[in-house]
Amino acid sequence: MEKLMIRGGHPLRGTVTISGAKNSAVALLPAALLAETEVRLDNLPRLSDVAVYAEILEELGGRVSWNQDSMVIDPSGLRSKAMPNGKVKLLRASYYLMGAMLGRFGEATIGLPGGCNFEPRPIDQHIKGFEALGATVTNDHGSIRIFAKELRGAKVYLDVASVGATINIMLAASRAKGSTIIENAAKEPEIIDVATLLNAMGARIKGAGTDTIRIEGVDAMHGCRHSIIPDRIQAATYMIAAAATRGDMLVDNVIPKHLEAVTAKLQELGVHVYEMDEAIRIVGQPTYEAVDVKALIYPGFATDMQSPMTSLLTQANGVSILTDYVYSNRFKHVPELVRMGANIRVEGRSAIIEGSKLNAAKVKAADLRAGAALVVAGLTVEDGITEVSGVEYIDRGYDYLVDNLRMLGADVWREAKS
Repeated sequence: MEKLMIRGGHPLRGTVTISGAKNSAVALLPAALLAETEVRLDNLPRLSDVAVYAEILEELGGRVSWNQDSMVIDPSGLRSKAMPNGKVKLLRASYYLMGAMLGRFGEATIGLPGGCNFEPRPIDQHIKGFEALGATVTNDHGSIRIFAKELRGAKVYLDVASVGATINIMLAASRAKGSTIIENAAKEPEIIDVATLLNAMGARIKGAGTDTIRIEGVDAMHGCRHSIIPDRIQAATYMIAAAATRGDMLVDNVIPKHLEAVTAKLQELGVHVYEMDEAIRIVGQPTYEAVDVKALIYPGFATDMQSPMTSLLTQANGVSILTDYVYSNRFKHVPELVRMGANIRVEGRSAIIEGSKLNAAKVKAADLRAGAALVVAGLTVEDGITEVSGVEYIDRGYDYLVDNLRMLGADVWREAKS
């Protein structure tokens, strides 16, 4: 186990190139299992979750090969296999195997997934969709077993606009008989990315990115080549870090439209933001004014960004209120920030944040984005060294983090945890 050491007080300056989207990658990898021939995914991030997923695909009989930031997946030797335990327990997105295996083989047995544990995230909407398509779903000693003699298209209304459920139903419905309509579908860019891959593989999907998605099932799907969209959450984290350190950073390889909610709040704080075709420049300022932030479903301010944003708001004058309308208890980073001297209290879904100077401390990441918040906080500390443990969570969403931060002028390194 390792810890991340941060000697802060250095404005981040220079250019950082954003990797492919983690939240797309962990859905695209199982989606490739629906093909009969090779699928190549370009711009794939080098993350621990991606590595675990590659190992899972190999356990299922797929052949996986890396070439720099590309992966070739050969699913021709794929077999139906129950996976109640093992690596599926290591990442939340293993639930996409349910939809992929159900679509390919008409059955799936997958252990309940793991990942970040900041709040229970039920899969009832996934199950609702599978059952609407004609599948029988049972819970067998902690594993979800799904079986269908034949998948049939259906109308599915999601009670909650769930990204995971939307994608999982898309995966299964792509190989179902007839037409499927998903209403109140989630609209995130990652859903469009998955639909783009599936269509390139021969699926017939329309409406991805809107609240109504229509899918005409097909009998077979083939391989293709697909480039993953840039990671909007990674990009936003670097944008926030640049603002927090009063730096001057060009965040390259982004889709600015995906970052509009973050850009708007940074500008409201007083940060200077310059948008280009595929890049955003962040120029920090000496002082910031408090703002209120509401984390909402896309295209609102992403819940994944509220943790790093909390760290930035400690650098603003006055009192900011950050409310998360997606998850009610995603504030495990707050006690660690308080350990660093932050003046924050949590009331229900809201964190009330008063501007304060942070100090170096030993802190621990409780989940992926909480870890990002602690890194941002550590970068602002002018004296001393901040020690962040729980680096394994950070590695789930930020590849080359130390290399990138060093290139931008930060004094950071990793050490073995004693």
